[in-house]
Amino acid sequence: MTPPRQFVVEADGGSRGNPGPAGYGAVVIDPSTGETLAETAEYIGVATNNVAEYKGLIAGLKAAKALVPDASADDALRVRVRMDSKLVVEQMSGRWKIKHPDMKPLAAEAARVLPPSAVTYEWIPREENKYADRLANEAMDAGRRGEQWEPSASTAALDTARPSVADALPPVFGPPGDAAAGAARARAALVPRPSASTAPTADTAPSPSAAGTAPVADTAPSAVGPVPTTGAVPSAGTAPSASAPQRGWGAAPDLGAPATFVLLRHGETALTPEKRFSGSGGSDPELSAAGRRQAEAIALSLAARGTIEEIVSSPLRRCRETAGAVAARLGLEVRIEEGLRETDFGAWEGLTFAEVRERHGSDLDAWLASEEAAPTGGGENFAEVTRRVAAARDRLVARYAGRTVLLVTHVTPIKILVRLALGAPPEALFRMELSAASVSAVAYYADGNASVRLLNDTSHLR
Repeated sequence: MTPPRQFVVEADGGSRGNPGPAGYGAVVIDPSTGETLAETAEYIGVATNNVAEYKGLIAGLKAAKALVPDASADDALRVRVRMDSKLVVEQMSGRWKIKHPDMKPLAAEAARVLPPSAVTYEWIPREENKYADRLANEAMDAGRRGEQWEPSASTAALDTARPSVADALPPVFGPPGDAAAGAARARAALVPRPSASTAPTADTAPSPSAAGTAPVADTAPSAVGPVPTTGAVPSAGTAPSASAPQRGWGAAPDLGAPATFVLLRHGETALTPEKRFSGSGGSDPELSAAGRRQAEAIALSLAARGTIEEIVSSPLRRCRETAGAVAARLGLEVRIEEGLRETDFGAWEGLTFAEVRERHGSDLDAWLASEEAAPTGGGENFAEVTRRVAAARDRLVARYAGRTVLLVTHVTPIKILVRLALGAPPEALFRMELSAASVSAVAYYADGNASVRLLNDTSHLR
């Protein structure tokens, strides 16, 4: 009896705006050699990230099926799907319910492509899914030009070049022909080996755990533990370069003046002392009397230091008022960056953590357990916010190279910037405390390295 063909399918999708211009990409790989057997991508118009991810899954499964004439037979094909979308992997594996009406028909379509027994699902970090991510971005770039993605124009295979299979195989992978060893060889072939000086990145760590965590809203979570001081600056939503820069102690000693971001959390509002979720989806509260005093205090402190050259603010009122107080003292203008706004907490806006636990307990547990889970009522998940904040970071680093810039923003964006700079896992968001009107700082160097200089300094308020 002929054994079933075995393929690895890696798929991804993205949306620039969520919803916004969207596209997907998928690649079919031989698990024993790491060879690319097929690749596909498409611009799909305006859609959400999750819709694009499902579309990528469907396209990848269809591409694998097309390679085997009798693929619908139960014993003809086995496919290992690898995606960095926790939502799609968990829903297609049957561990999460599919509640959103837009997802149900897509999941059903994916399930019909091949017999259920022929497909298994595995979640992988974004770093390991860069080939499909690059294809998705190529499709979105083509859509922006009013075109559709063409295989002949794709550079994804070159942009995500990997070492030869022979070079990538550690001896522990076992003999050829073993299914598990073959999958391991495919993973090794797809991911460039890190250098000895490479620090772990955020995308190589597990999703947040619900145990012992606190909300990331305008609240005070647990204290910071020991953390490294250097790390690479991962790029959310785009494919990293195959030749990643050296990090930490392996970095070049003299890279010129960095772009230094002084990260200022806005002053208190009426919601802050009560530790209520206060994002961008509810009311837009003003600073309280205490918040205005805090803004004046930090303005005096920054004026005394004399290092701030530019001021950039979230569009939300509490940040604009805080930034305005500093700008008046320093004689600078305030520029607005939409990417620095706080998370949309959906139906949780204005509620305390305890109130959310009481009213939306299961949704809260999912949110704490996975960066792909959104708050009740259509808020943003942490993966979406991370992509938005990282894109804003990249724009600002390019614009203010060599300058010191004050970014007036919120709890979640500041924690994300620090997390990415450290290469810390997603659960690090729950392990930092950021007080109202606190100051943190991150420096970004020309080679892509980042250095966290300060976290949660409130000395100016004493």
